[in-house]
Amino acid sequence: MSHPDCRLNLRPLGTPRGVSSVVGPHGVGASPGDKKAKSKSVRGKKKSIFETYMSKEDVSEGLKRGTLIQGVLRINPKKFHEAFIPSPDGDRDIFIDGVVARNRALNGDLVVVKLLPEEQWKVIKPESNDKETEGTDELDLPEELCGSHLPQQSVKGYNDSPDVIIEAQFDDSDSEDGHGNTQNVLVDGVQKLSVCVHDKGKEDADAPVTKDESTSMSQDTRVLSEKSLQRSAKVVYILDKKHSRAATGFLKLLADKNSELFRKYALFSPSDHRVPRIYVPLKDCPQDFVTRPKDYANTLFICRIVDWKEDSNFALGHLAKSLGQAGEIEPETEGILTEYGVDFSEFSSEVLDCLPQGLPWTIPPEEFSKRRDLRKDCIFTIDPSTARDLDDALSCKPLADGNFEVGVHIADVSYFVPEGSPLDKVAAERATSVYLVQKVVPMLPRLLCEELCSLHPMTDKLTFSVIWTLTPEGKILGEWFGRTIIRSCTKLSYEHAQSMIESPTKKIPEKELPPISPEHTSEEVHQAVLNLHGIAKELRKQRFVDGALRLDQLKLAFTLDHETGLPQGCHIYEYRDSNKLVEEFMLLANMAVAHKTYRAFPERALLRRHPPPQTKMLNDLMEFCDQMGLPMDFSSAGALNKSLTKTFGDDKYSLARKEVLTNMCSRPMQMALYFCSGTLRDQAQFRHYALNVPLYTHFTSPIRRFADVLVHRLLAATLGYRERPDLEPDALQKQADHCNDRRMASKRVQELSTGLFFAILVKESGPLESEAMVLGVLNQAFDVLVLRYGVQKRVYCNALPLRSHHFQRVGKKPELTLFWEPEDLEQEPVQQVVTIFSLVEVVLRAETSALKYSAILKRPGSEGLPGPKDEEEA
Repeated sequence: MSHPDCRLNLRPLGTPRGVSSVVGPHGVGASPGDKKAKSKSVRGKKKSIFETYMSKEDVSEGLKRGTLIQGVLRINPKKFHEAFIPSPDGDRDIFIDGVVARNRALNGDLVVVKLLPEEQWKVIKPESNDKETEGTDELDLPEELCGSHLPQQSVKGYNDSPDVIIEAQFDDSDSEDGHGNTQNVLVDGVQKLSVCVHDKGKEDADAPVTKDESTSMSQDTRVLSEKSLQRSAKVVYILDKKHSRAATGFLKLLADKNSELFRKYALFSPSDHRVPRIYVPLKDCPQDFVTRPKDYANTLFICRIVDWKEDSNFALGHLAKSLGQAGEIEPETEGILTEYGVDFSEFSSEVLDCLPQGLPWTIPPEEFSKRRDLRKDCIFTIDPSTARDLDDALSCKPLADGNFEVGVHIADVSYFVPEGSPLDKVAAERATSVYLVQKVVPMLPRLLCEELCSLHPMTDKLTFSVIWTLTPEGKILGEWFGRTIIRSCTKLSYEHAQSMIESPTKKIPEKELPPISPEHTSEEVHQAVLNLHGIAKELRKQRFVDGALRLDQLKLAFTLDHETGLPQGCHIYEYRDSNKLVEEFMLLANMAVAHKTYRAFPERALLRRHPPPQTKMLNDLMEFCDQMGLPMDFSSAGALNKSLTKTFGDDKYSLARKEVLTNMCSRPMQMALYFCSGTLRDQAQFRHYALNVPLYTHFTSPIRRFADVLVHRLLAATLGYRERPDLEPDALQKQADHCNDRRMASKRVQELSTGLFFAILVKESGPLESEAMVLGVLNQAFDVLVLRYGVQKRVYCNALPLRSHHFQRVGKKPELTLFWEPEDLEQEPVQQVVTIFSLVEVVLRAETSALKYSAILKRPGSEGLPGPKDEEEA
């Protein structure tokens, strides 16, 4: 099989990546109206490359009988001939080898597969690196596991200073969500970690793959143990084309100038190699493209797949638009949004007509009679300094008996979004706001999310509140739910709240605080923050005693130049006590609302579950930790949390090792999912693994998550404010599925946005140096976590000035010995041993192609950057 790296150019034009170039004699890549191909083939009929899909009836029957399996297709971004679907029994993924077996399905599609006969299953050699048998190339930690109330920036907030710090936006300004994070933010092309430490053939992305790792089985397969086979399958049907069928990439002329195709089509080459190459009609292309193709070599286009026939290696598509120059922020961002199906168009006039028309809007008098009036209470918001969509406010009133009345007050978005209206439909369709590094694509029109619903200080606002009577230890003595009206007295940033927590006895000078309304004093706010902090610490301590798990991963924040919008610098975002304070009360509110709505509507509650980790990957990780002599207990979420907090000291090396292990532990974790309680029979499946609680939901961020709007409507029905929901469980489950899909897409987009800005930073400000820790060792390369930036990269031996390198296994631990060319020819080569958890110095530097950067190792003991052996090769 030719290697899927286009630079090698080994295959004839027309062979899709990952398909053997021997497709038979029928004009490889023949496509629309290619007469030559027809004339050569049998009786004028072109030979099919792909199988015809099964009929709907046969598919339903096969799924019922268990002869067919369904699952979401994941294509390995580094090796796009490899694809996987999860095994229904939680065991090792099912392998789908090559483009033909994938049968025109794209990454993320819900597919139906048929297992191949056992002799065609993938052989995993005992010595092979098991990491390649799992298709978990992109991680999906629920925010509940990681988190930090990450600042969401304001784009217009540039005026006050020339440079504004914009935090890499992960969308979680609330908190179960540990104030959210996507993990593994910058996985470079999202490579997978080497967890199982076996060696796997040639692991060098630039060398042709030898025919070892996934060849069909040889004669003596019977000798192989059960363990060394991975079930393999082929796609027979696509149940749901979840992939947007849009891709960004570049236009090229077809190679054969004399073919009939050449006169009608151009070739679109997607940047994402998991998408096939696409024929696009020349009439879609710029007028002078055929005569001046070189002028467009760096122009990024968007193309949509329209059809992909059984007899063609290439899809048919239509060129949607030209985005601009590759490597520039806006064209690349628009490409990312389009590929993931994010609607970033302006809201239509019929949607805007649903908004209150007479501005400035004031609360109608009748609302005062329907709501509890809390405008005199000391209520405030704590958010990133640049946030404009303020969903949540807090209050804390000391009671005479030493307890506290604590309130969480959430913007009453459902008041402004009438069910069934055009506004409701577009919000349901978008399902989430999408936070990019430089801007937000909002779920709701800005008038709502930044003005009417946003809990700005010193204005009357409609809210939905949960109010508890709590002891100083956080024990709940009573709780109340209801619609309220509040008037926030100040907008604190996390920094403000943090400085209050850090100076409990010292008054903070007025000039260091935001404006506070005259009815309240800064001392009153300061005391309320301290009281909330005290209770939050107790709540948090108790949650971890009760078995919760937290996997904090490194998250990047950028400083942008406010004129050019380019990144000037970046830093790891620090998650502090003020973030934790907000997080604890958001978690408490979300849990309270989950219990309240589920008790009232056991069949129709919208909840959020988090399944336990994938067994197979967890077992691999346990085996790895044993081999490395790490005392890790994986028996429960709480046990894992204790292992991660206890195993490590706080010296630099221990902290780095903890980062790497946290990163590894996040891999077997599954996504948290919204679901309707009436569609799951087994209540044990309702549980939230990371939080270790029986019921959980999202209530605290309705401005930017549609699930929370649905939960607000349910809570309103629970409290008798409106009729009970008439939505059937199946219909609510459909909405839950859509929210899950869009949330997933939005996380991907955030990761890619962060990756884009980081790649531009390396290009503009690089090379960048950092310490890194090794997290996987292969025989020609090794993977590192770059500690200063939280990115993962693979370092290739052939890019370093080495005399040689040698791979061996010491016990079960893989080890790579590097022999560096001495700087002075008289000297002996310098030896360096690289093994898992080695600390090394790396340099990140831009490559010539747009937005790619590579990691190279610094020569041991050197001050400067190592020069590659040979520019061409590196």
